[in-house]
Amino acid sequence: MAALGAVVRKAWSVRRFVVLLSAPLALVPVLLSLPPKEGRCLYVILLMALYWCTEALPLAVTALLPIVLFPFLGILPSNKVCPQYFLDTNFLFLSGLIMASAIEEWNLHRRIALRVLMLVGVQPARLILGMMLTTSFLSMWLSNTASTAMMLPIANAILKSLFGEKDTSKEMNRENEENQASLQQNKLYTVPTEMQFLASTEDKDLTEEKEVSSDTLSDLKKEEEYKTNIWKGFLISIPYAASIGGTATLTGTAPNLILLGQLKSYFPECDVVNFGSWFMFAFPLMLIFLLLGWLWISILYGGINLRGWRTKKSNIRVDAEARAREVIKEDYQKLGPTKFAEQAIFFFFCMFAIMLFSRDPKFIPGWASLFAPGFISDAVTGITIVIILFFFPSQKPSFRWWFDLKAPNTETQPLLTWKKAQETVPWNIILLLGGGFAMAKGCEESGLSVWIGGRLHPLEGVPPPVAVILITIVIALFTEFASNTATIIIFLPVLAELAIRLKVNPLYLMIPGTIGCSYAFMLPVSTPPNSIAFSSGHLMVKDMARTGLLMNLMGVLLLSLAMNTWAKSIFQLGTFPAWANIHAENTTSLLTTVENVTLSALNKI
Repeated sequence: MAALGAVVRKAWSVRRFVVLLSAPLALVPVLLSLPPKEGRCLYVILLMALYWCTEALPLAVTALLPIVLFPFLGILPSNKVCPQYFLDTNFLFLSGLIMASAIEEWNLHRRIALRVLMLVGVQPARLILGMMLTTSFLSMWLSNTASTAMMLPIANAILKSLFGEKDTSKEMNRENEENQASLQQNKLYTVPTEMQFLASTEDKDLTEEKEVSSDTLSDLKKEEEYKTNIWKGFLISIPYAASIGGTATLTGTAPNLILLGQLKSYFPECDVVNFGSWFMFAFPLMLIFLLLGWLWISILYGGINLRGWRTKKSNIRVDAEARAREVIKEDYQKLGPTKFAEQAIFFFFCMFAIMLFSRDPKFIPGWASLFAPGFISDAVTGITIVIILFFFPSQKPSFRWWFDLKAPNTETQPLLTWKKAQETVPWNIILLLGGGFAMAKGCEESGLSVWIGGRLHPLEGVPPPVAVILITIVIALFTEFASNTATIIIFLPVLAELAIRLKVNPLYLMIPGTIGCSYAFMLPVSTPPNSIAFSSGHLMVKDMARTGLLMNLMGVLLLSLAMNTWAKSIFQLGTFPAWANIHAENTTSLLTTVENVTLSALNKI
């Protein structure tokens, strides 16, 4: 048995290398069973899907495979593949990432977070609400991972002021060891340096033993149980809020931009999805989901006590809340007075959001109507604002400096330097987006999307509202185990063709699929924010599973409600649009040819 165990461990250690070599051979039958060009394209897509799901290669490296495989396999020439990696959608996302870097550079996000927490109060339920509101707002503009990494240390400081250092019993130590082993085994995201103290729960200072009454012992026991639940509620609410908040804006998370890019590839005439229209649809959905999620987490972990809401608080709890209030106030005061750079960043951040929203809000003419039609996109707007950050001074200009000959002649520091942008912008996400767009282009040019549409006959009788629920459930479950970016890249072409077969607006299926892949709450491996919270050592898999199960269910139902109510008027979902009808006519004309080629290919085998 020992030898067998050693062999298994060795095999597990080289599993990525095994997948890397065996996957291309295992997929060879795909090349033989489909028409030549469609088969080669599907081969590349399935290979990339396997590499993405298993992480046999880094996600961004896998995204570069179309540059190599599409030209070699005769699917697309390189001059059509490479431009997909720098579409205007990529530059819209890049503008959001650069704006986020500037916000983080001057600690504006921390000032906003602490200010919100000062306003909501220090009762645990209110603090959880404040944490979720702040995290979701930051996640609309920063990455979900960065928002979580910034908020967790703040939550930890508040928890320590409320309860002191969390005691670690033998049982908790065992749970922590299991969690850390799981982290190493599954290669979850590690905790950033600024958060390492969050994982430390040892307190070396020994307290003196005091005689206490039986009533006090009872109160202490209840407070210990209460402390453990609230601690978990705080930690689990932050990654959930980050995932929910990222869906509210087009730049909030990568899958939203992949939808925009693939719409431009499959349906070039579709112009109903932009920053403004998406915000009008997704922001109310985010607020409703956030409120229900807060109620569920607060009730589950004791932040809201439905049975004893009239009972008087213990003195221990009153003192703890007073300490928490002081900790938040002290942290806010440490930031000092608002700097000129923070004010400037806040101004440009507001301009960034307002100009993107008002460019073409659809319900009224936007400012882009003042220019030639089709020339101004969201990418132009975003890049215009962030370019200013690289030369706008970070210190308040003084006219006296020009007349003071003794003043130091030092160069003015801009709000953001290119060196800082290089260090903080996750460039791998840009490549990942490009890989998705290249994959979509290959599906279109090779005729694979048409071939997929021809295989969807059995689904034509499914009512569209039922299809929305089924799609959201399937994608939400799939993304529990795979990257949400890779998931939506794989599913969007299928959803587009399914919509054509059902004769419904493609957005009616593609939007739920896009948002659904952000609703992954049940497992630590589902999203980077989940992994960061789990790596603190205070959460177990069963905590995330029981909390995330109802969160997933709520997300599916709320998304279905949104798609069948206010989304219909925003995106004109009640009709089959002309831009989709053109695609459907092309699909119908090609479908017969593809089926004939498929039959002839099968006869030859």
